[in-house]
Amino acid sequence: MRTGNPVLKNDTFRSRSQGETMTLGGTVAKIALLFIFLLGTSLYTWYQYSLGVDVTVMMLIGAIGGLIFALITAFIPKAAPITAPIYAALEGFFIGGISAFFESSYPGIVIQAASLTLAVMGVLLFLYATRVIKVTKNFRLMVVSATLGIFVVYLINFVMNIFFGMEVPYLHSSGPIGIGISLFIVAIAALNLVLDFDFIEEGVNRGAPKHMEWYGAFGLIVTLVWLYIEILRLLQKLRR
Repeated sequence: MRTGNPVLKNDTFRSRSQGETMTLGGTVAKIALLFIFLLGTSLYTWYQYSLGVDVTVMMLIGAIGGLIFALITAFIPKAAPITAPIYAALEGFFIGGISAFFESSYPGIVIQAASLTLAVMGVLLFLYATRVIKVTKNFRLMVVSATLGIFVVYLINFVMNIFFGMEVPYLHSSGPIGIGISLFIVAIAALNLVLDFDFIEEGVNRGAPKHMEWYGAFGLIVTLVWLYIEILRLLQKLRR
């Protein structure tokens, strides 16, 4: 794997396109479009919540449906022009619902999390574009290893919670250790954005097929959603 993001793999660009190829401008346009889909359904869910509607079902549909279409996109990149927008729209239902729940308990937390997420992405994009941050083999290995480690811990926590009603110690704690863990996870999620930038740039340089614009945009949105949720959790712990 080239990035910590499981949907962006090194062998994705092996097949060269015989027609139009991936461009940076095209990929940026796709990222913007997917973000609009994500934001649109998020705001709709938030609005329904503000009216007193129970958005739990919307969140479940968004979470499960988003996962299904994410897996389809990951395994069938050529389907990305269709599945990526559907994923973004479904994920928006989940993001909107969870954001509304957080906001009801911690007023102002959502605008803080959203602002921090976009600020982090902007700063990292600038540092990557100016080559202040360089994606070396060791850098990539560190980020990928840490990302997989986080995934394993989350999986163990999920299994423990379902079958034993227990959680991994300190993972959700609001003490210094819990906050430190969240800071580490936020940092790794942010560094995955750098690997995603590198993945997209390589696709453009290697003349990847046109549909890879959607695939690269999809991968970046996946990381951005993860980063936003982790920042929300970190701010929640700090508020406590």
